[in-house]
Amino acid sequence: MLRKKLVITLTTAQGSRQYTLGQLARYLLALFLVMSVCSFFISNLLLVKTSDELDDLEQGINSLASQYEMTLGAQELQKGQLDQLSTTLQELKVERDHLQEENLRIGELNETLDASLYGLEDLLGLPPSEEMTSDRADALTVMTNQRLFFLSVLPNGEPTQGIRITDGFGMRMHPIHRKRIMHNGIDFKADTGTPVYATADGAVEYAGIHKQSGFGKLIILQHALGFKTYYAHLSDVKVKSGTFVSKGQLIGLTGNSGISTGPHLHYEVRYLFRPVDPAPFVAWNISNFESLFSEVKGVKWASLRKMYPLNQALQTAQQ
Repeated sequence: MLRKKLVITLTTAQGSRQYTLGQLARYLLALFLVMSVCSFFISNLLLVKTSDELDDLEQGINSLASQYEMTLGAQELQKGQLDQLSTTLQELKVERDHLQEENLRIGELNETLDASLYGLEDLLGLPPSEEMTSDRADALTVMTNQRLFFLSVLPNGEPTQGIRITDGFGMRMHPIHRKRIMHNGIDFKADTGTPVYATADGAVEYAGIHKQSGFGKLIILQHALGFKTYYAHLSDVKVKSGTFVSKGQLIGLTGNSGISTGPHLHYEVRYLFRPVDPAPFVAWNISNFESLFSEVKGVKWASLRKMYPLNQALQTAQQ
């Protein structure tokens, strides 16, 4: 009977106790032990498999993270490129708008320049051109500079703002000597103290009282190409002998000094010490530039034209 029972002995401090189980209990216990062992091995297998799967999953996650980081980096790079492209496009737009404005401004300037050049033709007393070409513009520029040069070094314009011209160039009855004598200049009636201006660039040959001529206070200016101008009967002299003056510079004040019957300015133009009629010089300006060379006799203008071809550039452009 004992061989059919399982004896379990438990030993404690108080002693040992024995317990017996039947055969069924033994089978159940054996089955439990077998199942426990199988469960242990199965659990270990599952654990190993799960661990491998976790490793694979971790590697996958790491790979996905790397791909994500690469994708994120690529997106950042693309975003930077897009931002740079956007900035470039904005700069190009601004440059395009600027060029459009510049083209409009250039067009307006060209129109203004053409209008100015046509106005210059009118100022020069020339017929209007059918088309304002660059050659024509260059020729007008050359002609203008030539004319301005001669108008600065040769006498032209009025020396004073007189009330009127009382005597011109030529034979006349002298108001004091009461006989016909040559009057070598023009008399501008003007109140005492009226400003007198140089009619061209030059050097002061004489400035002071000139008793021998009866001109009273007199200024003589030397100009280019052999010309001189005389300013007589002044009340005051504003320049000194040997100095240089420019066209339009104040040189004196009108008066009644010397042999004179009233305040006025006696004005003369002389060429190589010989008096010439000042009237054409007074009327001479940039618009009637050619008139002087035909109206003033006794000056060999032909030799001057050979030295300075005054209209050659313009004639070349018109051909």
